[in-house]
Amino acid sequence: MTRDEWDPENLPDLSGRSYLVTGATRGLGYFACEQLAAAGAHVLLTGRNPHSLAAAKAAVKRSTPDADIETLLLDTSNMGSVRAAAATARARGRLDGLLLNAGVVHPPKQRETVGGHELVFATNVLGHFALAGELLKPLATARGRMVWVGSMSTSLWRHLPTDPELREGYTPWKAYVQSKAATTALALEADKMLRAHGVPVESLVAHPGYSTSGRTRGVRGVNEPSRLTRFVDNLQAPITQSKEQGAWALVRALVDPSAEGGSMYGPSLVARGAPRRATPARGTRRAGLGTELWRACETATHVKWPFERARRAAS
Repeated sequence: MTRDEWDPENLPDLSGRSYLVTGATRGLGYFACEQLAAAGAHVLLTGRNPHSLAAAKAAVKRSTPDADIETLLLDTSNMGSVRAAAATARARGRLDGLLLNAGVVHPPKQRETVGGHELVFATNVLGHFALAGELLKPLATARGRMVWVGSMSTSLWRHLPTDPELREGYTPWKAYVQSKAATTALALEADKMLRAHGVPVESLVAHPGYSTSGRTRGVRGVNEPSRLTRFVDNLQAPITQSKEQGAWALVRALVDPSAEGGSMYGPSLVARGAPRRATPARGTRRAGLGTELWRACETATHVKWPFERARRAAS
């Protein structure tokens, strides 16, 4: 299937495949789950709030009554939660794909820490690095794929993660952009290392463009924007799209058989549009950045990816 043939509203049959999605209770994560389930996949919805998980599961069931879905508690800012969720996911069997979507989109005004780490970096980056490492063996067994979620903001503002924990000069916007630059650089670095170690797992990155809740259909318990939010978001209609459409690029990166490791997907018009192959921001491709971030993540999470064991598991 070529890029021009891809139809995000008519996905290939995913029956027999299993995907785990972080941050699945709302926004991009929820709509990615909805699209995967509608295509026949087994989907593991994860989130940190049991009530929100129940609401998201019920919403998917309303959309696709025969959806094959499960839920799992997971807070990516908490290393204990990450390890527990990973152990449960491994016990549940096959894993074809991992969508690393959860994150803090609206950072606090003042720097906050969790487990000794800056909140946004811990949630958006460290938790996903640890989860991907913990689930590498089942992904390798299925010859699967991991997709990290970046942002078009990394091309608009150059906040490279030279101080990923932002111990100095913290601002909410800088924290967000740095975290997305880090996820992009790590996605690219992961693919290089997986290839180098002969592990049959692909690592890709995707971004949703400018996707807003106010331009997204209402879903009880999942997406219920106020009238003011809808009014404001619709004023930006020429440069925005819905969360459903934003999830298209993430899902394509996860399931398109023609997608290749080390590549990026995003909307065709950058902020909106059908999902197409994209180019990561120049800064995220800076020589050595991925290696520096990898070491920082290993130190912070105490997780080393089991490349050799994963390679043997896939043999």
